Amino acid sequence: MTFEVAAEAYDRFMGRYSKQLAPQLAEFGGVRPGQRVLDVGCGPGALTGELVRRVGGEAVTAVDPSESFVAAAKARHPSVDVQLASAEHLPFDDGVYDAALAQLVVHFMADPVAGLREMARVTRPGGVVAVCVWDHAGGRTPLAAFWHAARELDPAVQDESALAGAREGHLGELLAQAGLKSMQEGTVEAAAEFATFEEWWEPFTLGVGPAGAYAKKLDDPARNLLRDRCRQLLGPAPLTVNTTAWAARGSV
Repeated sequence: MTFEVAAEAYDRFMGRYSKQLAPQLAEFGGVRPGQRVLDVGCGPGALTGELVRRVGGEAVTAVDPSESFVAAAKARHPSVDVQLASAEHLPFDDGVYDAALAQLVVHFMADPVAGLREMARVTRPGGVVAVCVWDHAGGRTPLAAFWHAARELDPAVQDESALAGAREGHLGELLAQAGLKSMQEGTVEAAAEFATFEEWWEPFTLGVGPAGAYAKKLDDPARNLLRDRCRQLLGPAPLTVNTTAWAARGSV
């Protein structure tokens, strides 16, 4: 899936979580000064910024298939080489990087194994590929209440629980299929506070990702029913949303 939405829309939808996950994934991937690092599916640049803080902008490369996200990442991190590319077709030579990371991306790759294989190809022998994906199957995500309400109102809806990497152990399986070795698995977590229900709901109306696309295609009465059921599930404001993503790393 390509996210052809404004970077600011993605920031409002997922930014507060991705900024918290970024340092945890970088740490899990062993990113340290002196390395050359690739951010795959960089979006507007949350993980990119963390990598810059750790290794410096000249040592970071980032790619994304969305033109709007590439433009935003370039503007936010002018020292980084940001290119328009998909995970499955990385425009780099073999063994260029010490580590390749993908945050909240694997489940949106057209071919996850091919994407991870490409990440491994451009990473040097002994280097690391590290990734994370929301625990959609376990319902521990920023979208859990939304999809719970959507399934109640529309049992035929396709949520994100069956996507690649969204259940325990699946990221490790995908890394193994891509040829990575010495797999390690874990979790990374984030939490967000919302003063009002409207603050939580509004980002879902911006058309970002599968949830946003689903909300946007509904007619007004159906969208209002979904909104009201989400309000019931979440309870009175202020709201605290605790989230967990599966993480996995492997060596080339």
